Amino acid sequence: MSTTVGTGIALLTIGAVLGFAVRDAVPGVDLALTGYICMGAGALAIILGLTMVSQSRRGSSVHESDER
Repeated sequence: MSTTVGTGIALLTIGAVLGFAVRDAVPGVDLALTGYICMGAGALAIILGLTMVSQSRRGSSVHESDER
């Protein structure tokens, strides 16, 4: 869980910096679009990580009865 959420936070941060703060130009690369894509991927990673955690906590317990 922490890896997925941590990766998502890192992608959001990197994407925000690329999308909003960097004003340099790299030939053939749109840095703002790259930042938006990173932010989208980061948001998706956080959502997936939190979903996986909620499913693992919910879990299913099996109760076996010893009826003979």
